[in-house]
Amino acid sequence: MELLFLGTNAGVPSLQRNVTAIALRLLEERRSFWLFDCGEATQHQILKSPLKLSKLEKIFITHLHGDHIFGLPGLLASRSNQGGKSPLTIYGPLGIKKFIETTMNLSQSRMDYVLDIVEHDGGMIFEDETFAVYSEMLEHRIQCYGYRVIEKDRNGSLNLPLLQSYGLKPGPDYGKIKRGESIVLENGQVIRPEDVLGAPKKGLIVTILGDTRPCPSVINLAKHADVLVHEATFLNEMVDTAYEYYHSTALQAATAGRQAEVKHLILTHFSSRYKDMEQLDKVLAEAQSVFPNTSLAEEFIIYPIERS
Repeated sequence: MELLFLGTNAGVPSLQRNVTAIALRLLEERRSFWLFDCGEATQHQILKSPLKLSKLEKIFITHLHGDHIFGLPGLLASRSNQGGKSPLTIYGPLGIKKFIETTMNLSQSRMDYVLDIVEHDGGMIFEDETFAVYSEMLEHRIQCYGYRVIEKDRNGSLNLPLLQSYGLKPGPDYGKIKRGESIVLENGQVIRPEDVLGAPKKGLIVTILGDTRPCPSVINLAKHADVLVHEATFLNEMVDTAYEYYHSTALQAATAGRQAEVKHLILTHFSSRYKDMEQLDKVLAEAQSVFPNTSLAEEFIIYPIERS
């Protein structure tokens, strides 16, 4: 898994940064990517990236403020023109369905794929054999959610020399064993998965939050995550402003990362007042004073999510 930030600015775009959109690339796991929020001009940002709209599988919207959703109509309409034929599912708070259907219908936009819109109020919102996604409401001016993406544990690697010693060759039998099924050899010997598979591979946990003040849901969603993406709209010298506008400071984000015992914290959603890297370095230094393994989100930089 990898994270790629398409926008890192808060509220409005600036000359330096676009508004919020985060791609979670699932190259090995699903050969697709998921998008978290879709601010204005997200499709333009995708054109500058290695992402392809045809590989977009799911979109998770944290809340309905414009800097998180105004890019949806254009992106959805363009997806068909860029080879996107597979189904697409959008998850978001109450109102996201009306926003999308109204804009697409009034503009008479055509989509040559199945679009499913799921409005939720938290809890387990998606689960299949490889992933589960859990959501909780955060503390913002409007209904806003964070998402916890849980990769399920996977079977270990095949012991190829041992399989070959049994006379087995790559093919359907290998697939059965990887799925946890036993196979019976011609001589009646039973080969069980636990006999020829290495230790299970622990699944990763990625937590991506919407805009929020510090609140208990942040810790719940982030607990022991491999990566936590947390807003850091202001430096802590503006903590009163952050509270008034339902945002967090870099220091508060770092404190959450430490309390939740995450492995890596990535800060994003920076106020336009922090225009250059010298100013953003202050944001980073403030967070690292509490949680050293903190990074700043930079647009178009790929952040691999490392397995232990």
